[in-house]
Amino acid sequence: MSSFFTGLTLFIMGLVVIVLIRGLLNMAKGGSGNTSNKLMQARVLLQAIAIVLIMVTLWLTGGGRPT
Repeated sequence: MSSFFTGLTLFIMGLVVIVLIRGLLNMAKGGSGNTSNKLMQARVLLQAIAIVLIMVTLWLTGGGRPT
């Protein structure tokens, strides 16, 4: 079960990187401010989800504590 959450966390973190790069490219080419705002909102939401998944994964695996 913890490997599922680890994989899901890595996937969400990858999505954060993709959205961040798309936002930077949109800003660099002088794209729509509305698009930049939507991308920033998506990035913040994905980061929040990633943080929750990281915490769940640490809880399930014991947080690296020796057993």
